[in-house]
Amino acid sequence: MSVVASALVFLLFVQGGQTLIGTLGKNEDERTMVINSIGRKWEFTFTTLVVFAAGMFASFPLFYATSFGGAYYAWKIFLVCFVLQAISFEFRRKKGNLLGQKTYEAFLYVNGFLGVFLLGAAVATFFTGSEFYRSEYNLSYWQSSLLGLEILFNPLNIALGIALLFLARTLGALYILNNVNSETIMGRARRQVGLNAIVFLVFFLYFVIRILLKEGFAYHPETKEVFLEPYKYLNNFLEMPVALILFLAGVVLVLLGIGITWFKQSRKGIWFTGPGTFLTVLALFFVLGYNNTCFYPSSYDLQSSLTIENASSSRYTLTAMTYISLFVPIVATYIFFTWRAIDRHKIDDKDMKGGEHHIY
Repeated sequence: MSVVASALVFLLFVQGGQTLIGTLGKNEDERTMVINSIGRKWEFTFTTLVVFAAGMFASFPLFYATSFGGAYYAWKIFLVCFVLQAISFEFRRKKGNLLGQKTYEAFLYVNGFLGVFLLGAAVATFFTGSEFYRSEYNLSYWQSSLLGLEILFNPLNIALGIALLFLARTLGALYILNNVNSETIMGRARRQVGLNAIVFLVFFLYFVIRILLKEGFAYHPETKEVFLEPYKYLNNFLEMPVALILFLAGVVLVLLGIGITWFKQSRKGIWFTGPGTFLTVLALFFVLGYNNTCFYPSSYDLQSSLTIENASSSRYTLTAMTYISLFVPIVATYIFFTWRAIDRHKIDDKDMKGGEHHIY
């Protein structure tokens, strides 16, 4: 599930690109070029999101029931944002649509801004905790009448939401820079890489420093008692060198991709920042779930916190999921060749005049 989540964060470049439509495209043809560039990849993000949700339901049903049943408003708004995205890409250019092209472009902005921000804020609760109580029969009771919207009142949650949003915008600009053959759009995209990367780094560094210095939610491996451990996530990095190496390698790759784009005028930054994003998120999920750590802590009642042990599905289901996971290399191979086939042709203004790639 950590691998799928890491892939999802990288694929959010589609949402990031959606927020740049008006910034990179100043006329109809330019905006359509940008939308067609990211539009050829939106299914990857959407499918990965569905796989993540389904996988969490099968692997950790207690987490799924607690979070999706409790933080109801936050997740509902998030899902509506992604429904708007699917509708917009499919109907934006269709003749006779009642809402008009501008309305569907506005929906893409909503998905890009609000959807990504909410996802980041929700993921941050894995480190900050949520207000729920779990009974001895594993029935969960959400303690806030806001049903998930209370996550917006925690500075750490907001910080990660903003960091993820501007990371997505940075990735979106990097991808469009690599995918579109238009000097005008490329120049604007390169500028956006620098501007959005600065905001991303500020909020991401704030989030990382805070979680490394704060108390973390740990549990005793034998008694299963949950307690607050000083510097828990920092200790996890130090006690799991693999996670630390992955994190540092990921950060270096992210900075390298941004650096060669800004200083070397390269168009290949996405191929460094993309994998760097994947490794960084993967390392964060490792320190979140392993080494006797509560991956979904309760700030209301510590002993209600969820761990890999107490939130896992049955042995039968986990065995089935293990066999299913063996197909991951096959799926990855399919994505690689599909991606390569789609990106073989770079989008240019000729495509906007009836070319084979003028789809959305």
